[in-house]
Amino acid sequence: MTKKLFVQAIGKYFAGVALMGLLLFLPAGTLRFPNGWLLMGLLFIPMLIAGVVMMLRAPALLEKRLNTDERQPEQKEVILHSGLMFLAAFVIAGLNFRFGWLHLPSWVVHAAAVLFLLAYLMWAEVMRENAFLSRTVEVQEGQTVVDTGLYGVVRHPMYAASLVLFLSMPLVLGSIFSFLVMLLYPPLIVRRIRGEERLLKKELPGYEEYCARVKYRLIPFVW
Repeated sequence: MTKKLFVQAIGKYFAGVALMGLLLFLPAGTLRFPNGWLLMGLLFIPMLIAGVVMMLRAPALLEKRLNTDERQPEQKEVILHSGLMFLAAFVIAGLNFRFGWLHLPSWVVHAAAVLFLLAYLMWAEVMRENAFLSRTVEVQEGQTVVDTGLYGVVRHPMYAASLVLFLSMPLVLGSIFSFLVMLLYPPLIVRRIRGEERLLKKELPGYEEYCARVKYRLIPFVW
């Protein structure tokens, strides 16, 4: 671990906390937005723990996860559209609370919170299994195909975990309108996966054979 990596990780973490806080509580018009605090806790407490673990045990992996410099034009578009989707969903959730449009039942919120944590555990397991995980679409020097564990079930378990994470977020916030906005995410992630697989089949030895063995990309028996 280097001082530069530590400063970068801490800076991005607190910037994320501040940005989400603004997107949720400013439209809500108050800090007394319980669902907002629930999501903040569910998201940032495990993130802090995971970040500390990676910083101490796998700093190279943490450095890859902090790199967001996407090079593929198609993937840049996916990231941009995803960012706009998140912005709209969080702002709408705050406005939904502020004006009392429609609040989901508490059992839906609690069930979504459980799903969120389970998806976070899946995300952590994927991080443990694959040391080559990056937030950008690329083939790294010395990279090999990982086909064990969750990678023996679907080819993109990280995206499968993110699908559950992101679709559960608006439900934790108690907003069906935000959930409808987040339904834009599955088509975006499908586009990202298709582009990523084109690159991997071209540049990563053994990936095409892996695709023949593990037939499903995201959801077993579906796609």
